[in-house]
Amino acid sequence: MSLIPDEYLWMVIVGFIIAFILSFAIGANDVANSFGTSVGAKVLTLRQACILGSIFELLGALLIGYRVSDTIRKGIIDVDLYNGTESTLMVGNVAALTGSCIWLFVATFLKLPVSTTHSIVGATVGFALVAHGLKGINWMKMAFIVGSWFISPVLSGIISVLVFLSIKFLVLNKEKPLEPGLRLLPIFYGLTAAINLFSVFYKGSSLLHFDKIPLYGVFIITFGSAIIIGLVVRLAFVPWYRKKIQKYIEECKEDETEKGKVIDVETSLDNDDVSRRQLIDDENKENLGKNELEVTPSGRKFPMGVSTPESNTSCHSSQPLLCSANSSKDESVTGKAAPGESLDSVNSVEIENDLETARNSVRDKPETVKLFSFLQVLTAVFGSFAHGGNDVSNSIGPLVALWIIGSEGSAGQKAQTPIWILLYGGAGIIIGLWVWGRRVIKTLGEDLAKTTPSSGFCIEVGSALTVLLASNVGIPISTTHCKVGSVVSVGRVRSKQNVDWKLFRNIILAWVGTVPVAGAISALAMYLLMFAI
Repeated sequence: MSLIPDEYLWMVIVGFIIAFILSFAIGANDVANSFGTSVGAKVLTLRQACILGSIFELLGALLIGYRVSDTIRKGIIDVDLYNGTESTLMVGNVAALTGSCIWLFVATFLKLPVSTTHSIVGATVGFALVAHGLKGINWMKMAFIVGSWFISPVLSGIISVLVFLSIKFLVLNKEKPLEPGLRLLPIFYGLTAAINLFSVFYKGSSLLHFDKIPLYGVFIITFGSAIIIGLVVRLAFVPWYRKKIQKYIEECKEDETEKGKVIDVETSLDNDDVSRRQLIDDENKENLGKNELEVTPSGRKFPMGVSTPESNTSCHSSQPLLCSANSSKDESVTGKAAPGESLDSVNSVEIENDLETARNSVRDKPETVKLFSFLQVLTAVFGSFAHGGNDVSNSIGPLVALWIIGSEGSAGQKAQTPIWILLYGGAGIIIGLWVWGRRVIKTLGEDLAKTTPSSGFCIEVGSALTVLLASNVGIPISTTHCKVGSVVSVGRVRSKQNVDWKLFRNIILAWVGTVPVAGAISALAMYLLMFAI
């Protein structure tokens, strides 16, 4: 492979810089898909999520990341139109990186989870429109992408709700959910393993020769491994889990007993206080003489100096109408805005209180917390691996195009994706996750709806199943959209007031704006760069 010519060198250098910044933004925004619900359910701390994310995002990027980068490089536009004008295609890739990067930083700053895939697709279309107008764009694929704004969250939400309702009926609603949960535990582990193993081996990595495995071989590996995992869990883990969870339940009961004793002591102290005050009041009453009583306008008698109901108002017997008006105002003050305070702000506070109250009621029993905690971590780890493989291409796809076109001098881009560029993109994702990842993780895991280990497991499995089914049927789908759809759907099923609908509306608006906004920024950058050359 020859060295990059001088006229292309500046584009390659700028491309590497912007691609790393874009990888940073992807790590900050999109890794929340994998670990947001685990952090929200308090199964993992933010630090633990970052450590696991760093390991498995990088592994996914290295082992399966090259596969998707081909689609980003050559699937959206017809690269044959750029034969003989390779410099235009290279400038376009720089513009695409710029448009996607700026939009992702804006979305992350606003704590909004958006699709990084749609962002780079919109940016690619943006520069193509400037370069060749409407020609050479795969409009059918664009139509599918627009459709996926609705398909992804709805389909994922339905599957997650069905999984949750099944678990609710079989485990959560039981008076003693431990034994039913332990009986189903091997099935849960086997199902989780099967979904994720199939996604890894089916049309898998050519680097590891997974792509040479026939379909029947994929089924044998997938379901054979799932059965083995299920048997190991049943024979080895279930007895150990039973002892561990029973011990945990006993500890919880002891804690509740201790808290009850503290409350009883505080209550008895309060009662003593009340009795003491009552005794003092009785003594004071006995010492009162007739001349120490105050007679109110209505004829009622109270001790001198004691505030009376009638003396607390500005009403007098000569102003009965004013008195009545003031009285009715006092009674109706609840729920109305105070002077200088808008009614909207009062209603907003009431909505927030309802949301907080509803979320406080969403909780798992101690045994179900332990049952589903490790399962949720397992699904999050698999999700992180798949995310690293799929979404690293969003940052390094245009960069690979720049490198190969600059090296080969051809728009066809026949060479394979270099491993070291995958590593470069993976490193940017990891740094972005550590530095800024907490923003969107909090939105997806805590702010949008409250999640618990059981609902978090259903969300992870439902979204993973949706991505697996849709990708193999040929429906372009967004992992971000799937995860948000599952969080909202399961959250709504658990409690009517659990979901922050205002935040969900803002996320939907960000989704709809992703392709056009990233495309517009990319088109502007392309226009400026073309005239600057």
